[in-house]
Amino acid sequence: MSGTAMVVAIVFISVGFGVLFDMYKKHLEFKEKTLNHNSQSNEQAVAMNKQVQALEERMQVLEKIVTDEGYDIRKEINKL
Repeated sequence: MSGTAMVVAIVFISVGFGVLFDMYKKHLEFKEKTLNHNSQSNEQAVAMNKQVQALEERMQVLEKIVTDEGYDIRKEINKL
């Protein structure tokens, strides 16, 4: 191999590894963003589940009040 060919090969190898390294860095940044997004989504899902449970409990209490026999009597008294 001549000296010029060796220099060209070294330049191509250096540039190639540089490009591969940049691609790997971008890949890691993308994975980090994805993980952050997933953790935020999980936090939102947990918050929504808590809210749904609280609403279900309130609804059960309201159903008990409405289906209570005394509710009808109170309603009739209030109409008078």
